[in-house]
Amino acid sequence: MPMIGIIVAFVAYGDQNSQSLSIGIIDHDRQPITAETIDYLKQMDHVDMKVLKDKEMQDALTSGHIDGAITFDHGYADSILAQKPAHVTITSIKGESVTGFVKSMLYQYMDQLTVLSEAADGDTHKFTALYKDYQQAEFQLQTTAVEDTSVDKGMTYTAVGFLIMIMLLSASNLAEIILKEKEERTYFRLLSTPITAKQFMIANTLVNLMVMIVQAMLTLLILTKGFDISLGVVFWKAAVVMILFALISVGLSLTIVAFSGSRNAVSALSNLIIMPTVMLSGCFWPVEIMPKTAQKISEFLPQRWALETLTQLQEGSKIGDLYLNFLILIAFALVFFLIATYKFSRNNNINSFS
Repeated sequence: MPMIGIIVAFVAYGDQNSQSLSIGIIDHDRQPITAETIDYLKQMDHVDMKVLKDKEMQDALTSGHIDGAITFDHGYADSILAQKPAHVTITSIKGESVTGFVKSMLYQYMDQLTVLSEAADGDTHKFTALYKDYQQAEFQLQTTAVEDTSVDKGMTYTAVGFLIMIMLLSASNLAEIILKEKEERTYFRLLSTPITAKQFMIANTLVNLMVMIVQAMLTLLILTKGFDISLGVVFWKAAVVMILFALISVGLSLTIVAFSGSRNAVSALSNLIIMPTVMLSGCFWPVEIMPKTAQKISEFLPQRWALETLTQLQEGSKIGDLYLNFLILIAFALVFFLIATYKFSRNNNINSFS
């Protein structure tokens, strides 16, 4: 069961680390400045530049062989020397989201050339000299690659979101055993032994809780050790959040059982409560894309607080700074256990849970 969330996370995010743009280049200008611009573009990381001809560009775009194309028309070099960059066109059928990075880098480079041209006062020879000096300058820009953790965090969020749903459903199914034992009369035979109703309930609750914790820890271990995915937070901190949610899952499942008179009622009530709240809390998609009303409702759901706590830990917040989040998670667990206990204690016949 824990593998479901991991598989979904890989489907959603697994390709993103290997993606690179393929851009075609068409040079109509045939000038040194244009050639220098093209050489600069070819040095960009995660971008594959291909020099194409006009007749090849359209076919390459429509067939998907390239993501976009940059066309340098006649007059590009002259426009740089005139400090009015123009005569360059970026084409893509996939939209701005694909070519935005290339466009920003190209325009930045064109701005640099324009500054040099302004210093040369439009003189080609001075511009060439300044450009060579610029390339051979003593100062060097050193760059350090920073690891992009957004994909790992996204995969963790998705996997945990599905884990939360599975934990709620599993806890409900395990708590349903209480009614199953009653319907099959096994429970009453147990009461004929030294086992009391209270002991039976405590045992069921502890087993349910142990299964939830094992399920959560197994998922986190598979993510970190099996697939080498960084949680973006120290393991034990993520474990604390999931253990608290395990308590919430068990408490909610007991509450559902306490208000149900049969196994069919448990199933119906579980579907009525669990799936809508899971969707509203952002387990399947970011809360930010939902309407404002739905976002407000999600603030009253334990799933939202568990995900929010994990996200804030990933962003560098300390556990001490999130004391309110943890208190709210503990409060949810206590409320569910108290409701279940009260409902069971108010039954006319506690031995039959009815």
